[in-house]
Amino acid sequence: MRLRRRLTSQFQDTRFLHGIEFLESSISKALSVAMVVVLVVAVTDLFIVLGGLVINRITFVEPDAFFSRRLFDIFGYFLDILIALEILENVTAYLKKHVVQVELVIVTSLTAIARKIIIFDFDKLGGFELLGLAAGIFSLSVSYWLVRRTRSTREVEAAQQEDPEGTQIP
Repeated sequence: MRLRRRLTSQFQDTRFLHGIEFLESSISKALSVAMVVVLVVAVTDLFIVLGGLVINRITFVEPDAFFSRRLFDIFGYFLDILIALEILENVTAYLKKHVVQVELVIVTSLTAIARKIIIFDFDKLGGFELLGLAAGIFSLSVSYWLVRRTRSTREVEAAQQEDPEGTQIP
């Protein structure tokens, strides 16, 4: 009987919701720590690759190979790190406000697709893959525009409610 009461009390709405919030917060914190580890490893790997290129003087031995392949690999590393930073920012923003920021998620997605286009291998992949990336960019761009437009409209409406006569210039 005591067990039943205890279980029943644990599943009351407020206690249950607090438990869910605690779980979400704990998982978000764990993801933040994991993303910091990923970033440290990625930056270390980038420096190792750049150091290896400088030490081996690949730029002087095979300049054409460097610019055709290695440079795009390095751009890929940089963009990977940038995407990881944006994901960390998404998780951190969630921890601060407990709201997923759609605009930030869309920008992260656009960066990921831009990375894919920069390292796109035209020899191995065809036009359909490139069309798919173009469709993704178009969709995300329209989504970003809609989110920004909605946000700016809300900001203007909020400013008008604060100052209905329009005496202050925004």
